[in-house]
Amino acid sequence: MNRFNQLKELVLSLEADFVKFYDKDNQAAGTRVRKGMQDLKNLSQEIRIEVQDVKNKA
Repeated sequence: MNRFNQLKELVLSLEADFVKFYDKDNQAAGTRVRKGMQDLKNLSQEIRIEVQDVKNKA
């Protein structure tokens, strides 16, 4: 469940930048959103590999 918590924290940490980008047209926030989404993608891939490894051991 630690990985799930990491995922939730990452998504929640991006909320303010999403608001700044979409509601206030802050371009720098858009860059932070893109970086955060890349981090989210990487974390998701790590979790997918981890789940597959656990599944294959069973």
